[in-house]
Amino acid sequence: MNNSSLDQLSINTIRFLSADMVQKAVSGHPGAPMGAAVMAYVLWQKYLKHNPSDPEWCDRDRFILSAGHASALLYSLLHLTGYDLSMDEIKQFRQWDSKTPGHPEHGLTPGVEATTGPLGQGFANGIGMAIAESWLAAQFNKPDGAIVDHRTYAICSDGDLMEGVSAEAASLAGTLKLGKIIYLYDDNNITIEGNTSNYFSEDVGARFRAYGWHVIGPINGMEINEVEAALAEAHAEIEKPKLIICRTVIGYGAPTKANSGAAHGEALGEAELAAAKKNLGWPYTESFFIPEEVRRNMSAVDAGKSRQAQWQSSFDAYRAVYPEEAAKFKSFIDGKLPEGWNEGIEAMFKSTDKPLATREASGKVMNVIGKKVENLIGGSGDLAPSTKTVLDFDTLFGAENRSGRNLQFGVREHAMGAISNGIALHGGIIPYAATFLAFYDYMRPSVRLAALQELRVIFIYTHDSIGLGEDGPTHQPVEQALGLRSVPNLVTLRPADAAETAVSWEMAIERHNGPTALVLTRQKLPPIDRSGMSNASLTRRGGYILWQADAKPTVIIIGTGSEVHPALEAGKKLKEMGISSRVVSLPSWEVFEAQSEEYKLEVLPPQTWRRVTIEAGRSIGWERYAGCRGVIIGLDHYGASAPGNVVMEQMGFTAADVVEAALKLSGQSDA
Repeated sequence: MNNSSLDQLSINTIRFLSADMVQKAVSGHPGAPMGAAVMAYVLWQKYLKHNPSDPEWCDRDRFILSAGHASALLYSLLHLTGYDLSMDEIKQFRQWDSKTPGHPEHGLTPGVEATTGPLGQGFANGIGMAIAESWLAAQFNKPDGAIVDHRTYAICSDGDLMEGVSAEAASLAGTLKLGKIIYLYDDNNITIEGNTSNYFSEDVGARFRAYGWHVIGPINGMEINEVEAALAEAHAEIEKPKLIICRTVIGYGAPTKANSGAAHGEALGEAELAAAKKNLGWPYTESFFIPEEVRRNMSAVDAGKSRQAQWQSSFDAYRAVYPEEAAKFKSFIDGKLPEGWNEGIEAMFKSTDKPLATREASGKVMNVIGKKVENLIGGSGDLAPSTKTVLDFDTLFGAENRSGRNLQFGVREHAMGAISNGIALHGGIIPYAATFLAFYDYMRPSVRLAALQELRVIFIYTHDSIGLGEDGPTHQPVEQALGLRSVPNLVTLRPADAAETAVSWEMAIERHNGPTALVLTRQKLPPIDRSGMSNASLTRRGGYILWQADAKPTVIIIGTGSEVHPALEAGKKLKEMGISSRVVSLPSWEVFEAQSEEYKLEVLPPQTWRRVTIEAGRSIGWERYAGCRGVIIGLDHYGASAPGNVVMEQMGFTAADVVEAALKLSGQSDA
């Protein structure tokens, strides 16, 4: 069999292995794999640097299937090239407990670089991966030794390019001149609703050229030679990110469903699939059939091992000359923290009596940690002076300076979240991303995916309540803290003062298995005088007894963040009135709920039912801590424009309001 025939047989194997998966499951998306098989084959067969035997090899090329609905295409490629994805798993596509879920899931399937499916996310993740590659290369590569040198590839769809997050990310990538990005655009003009002419008629190439990308095509994405030539051109151009526009036919080969919405999101049907196989000259009647010559042709195991061995040899030579840099590189890639990285952090604010916004405290802590944790990198959505998230000792990352640790995302919150996820997915860097809490909603899908993928990303949200003041209800978050707490595997921390903020930062840096959200104030807060009170280190428990009047309190007051202060003031006033109270600081629901039942009952004993909770946000959810007879002081409407202290007073977040609630409870009988 000549090379051309073998290539075509391999491409059809990808097509029909994918289509057979969907048909057996009677669920999925056969059209995109059948149309994109040519460009996927050429990329994986001739250009992608990877090792199926070690999917985590740090200098591999990254491949993202941003069009995650075409997951069967990726599973076919992984199986055929030799990853640990068996035929049994292929046949269990979209079934319970399989490694072949409906959309690719990072951490579940070997070789899947990112969890994709929500369109545009993978596109933006790739920008983050390219940023990570370029920063690590700037830190560690030497004229006589390059240990970081790989590209980021993606296949993206019409739907990906309609999503706003991809536009945000593409604009930043062009500005940063991330030349190692090569994206293949599967331009088939079809989505679920049919032909895109009614709702997506723009000149995509012109748009991306305006962003600063090198655009190749449109080419015929169904022709091997054209795809190969386009990829060769993309490799030759090094100054700009690349978009290769590939005109393809969705459901290629299917006699009645090709080039239609019917091929997008449902199985072809046995008759249509059989006809498609006949149309494309597929001579095999057995489902999931893989010709032996295709297995030999597409296996990347030996080539992958050889490439990694070559890299390892280069790294060993590098380590002999640059032992300190090699050790640091390995610790970055392994996600380890340097010894003594948090030394002195918790003592930073012990001697201060100066009121300090927790955003300011956060900035101070971050700058101390950043000098020791040298791979802590991030920025904000054009708000760094307000969020206090500049690493003062370092420079800006940009097209002319790849070694800077301060990222400027511009006013692009959604892309900021997705790009930060991509940085974390790449490995070697701990990313942070900052904006106002009210703007969390602009990046919520990315935060959700960070939690789903258990990514080590730190999200910093300042201006956390109506206490921010004059900017008014558009900027005053009310429902956002509740929204953050509703995300599984996201730890949200709302510290009450600078000391709790320092501990919260330690917790965020240490967390390896998911993202952390730091929720911080704009307004200044007095430091809590902890003489005779609990140490702020108990923030690590998520909630703790901050203060109490005596051993048997009759009222428990629970607060978070800035509202711990009126809670504490109220507790002391109640003591003067002869009512014994306990004040609990509850910076993190998630961390507190993870404690032992014994500890939780110690902090919130069930027999003490007289409880008052206070937080300047939605009251929903506080029932679990207030109990059925407690009082919840919350905010179930929007704020107002006025000085922050006035807004807080007018809306009922003062010590007097807490005292009033506690007195009402104290007047009730135990019956």
